[in-house]
Amino acid sequence: MRARSRKGAPGIIEVAKRSGVSPATVSRFFNEPEIVKGKTRKLIEQAAKDLGYYKARMEGGVHHGFSGTIGLIVPTIDNAIFAELIQAFSSRLLTHDRTMLIAAHGYNPSLEVGIVKSLLDRRIDGVALIGVEHEKAPLEMLAARGVPVLAAWNYRKNSSIPCVGADNFEVGYRAAKHLTKMGHHDIALVFPPTKANDRAEDRLNGVMSALGISPDELAHHRFIQTRYDIGEAKRAIMEILMKERPSAIICGNDVIAQGAVYACQSINIAIPDDISIIGIGDFRGSSHMEPSLTTVRMPAQRIAETAADLLCGGLSVTSKSGITRIKIESELMVRESVRDISMNY
Repeated sequence: MRARSRKGAPGIIEVAKRSGVSPATVSRFFNEPEIVKGKTRKLIEQAAKDLGYYKARMEGGVHHGFSGTIGLIVPTIDNAIFAELIQAFSSRLLTHDRTMLIAAHGYNPSLEVGIVKSLLDRRIDGVALIGVEHEKAPLEMLAARGVPVLAAWNYRKNSSIPCVGADNFEVGYRAAKHLTKMGHHDIALVFPPTKANDRAEDRLNGVMSALGISPDELAHHRFIQTRYDIGEAKRAIMEILMKERPSAIICGNDVIAQGAVYACQSINIAIPDDISIIGIGDFRGSSHMEPSLTTVRMPAQRIAETAADLLCGGLSVTSKSGITRIKIESELMVRESVRDISMNY
C-alpha cells in the first residue's frame, strides 16, 4: 500500500495514523463505509478533513472513480472578461470541498475535444463550458463517460445542454434601448466576430432588434468587428471617429469600450459631450474609468456560484422535467459615459 495517494498529498496511511486505526480499516471505510462502526467513522472523517484528504473519496470517490475536481473551459484568460467568473467559480467549489481545473481554447472550439479528453483522463467530476453552442464531439465524449456538463454565461430557453447565464439577446437590447431613450439615433456598433461566440451573436441580435436593423442592413450600417483587445479596438474605433462621427457607440463588451475611450482621448473627443459610449460586462474597474462607464452588468458571480452548486449538487444538472436552464438577470449600470440628448430632438 502506498504511503501517499499521490506525490505530496496525504494518503490512507496518514489518515490511519491520525485517526488511530489501521490502514485496512481506513481503506474499508472509503470503499464500504456502511460496515465501519459509527465512532470509528467519525474519527476517520475528522482525520481526513484535517489532512485535506478529499471529501469525494470519503463519499465513495475512490470506489466510483471521482476525483473531487471540476473542469472549467473558457475561451480566454488573457483579459478581464471571465476573471470574476473564474474566481467566483473556484471559491464556490471550495465550499463543496472540490477544486478547479481550468483550460482556455482561445475562441477555437475545435480545441475543446483535446481539452475534454485531457480532463477525462484526470477523472474529472463535471465540466462547465462557456456558451451554449459547442461541437458534438466533446459533448458526446462527456456523455459517454457520464460526466455532467453545463453551459455558463449564456442563457437560451432552447439550449440543448443545461445552462446558467444571462440572456445575452436581452443584454444587447437593453444597451441599445438605453441609448435611444437618451436621444441617440446615429449609433455605431463595435463587436467581436460572432463566429463560435454565441454570447456576442445574441448581443448583436439584441442590438439590431432594438434599433430596427435587419441582417441585410447591417452591412450598410456603421458596424465594425474587432477582437477583445484594447489596442485593436482603439485602432478600429479610430476609423469611425476620423470619418463622420456618430453620437454614440455600442461596444460588444467593456474591453472594446475601454479601447473606444482611449481612441477618443487620443484625438481630444470629449466623452460624453462629443460622443457617448456604452459597454457590456461591468468588469472590475469599469466604474472607475474617467468618465465612469455606462454598461450592462453581466452577473458573473451569481452565474459562477450557481454553476458550481449545480455541478456539485449530486453531480447532476438535469431534472425529471428535463434540461436545467437558469436565467440570471443582467442590470443596466447608468454612469457618466452616456449623455442625454433627448431634449435636442
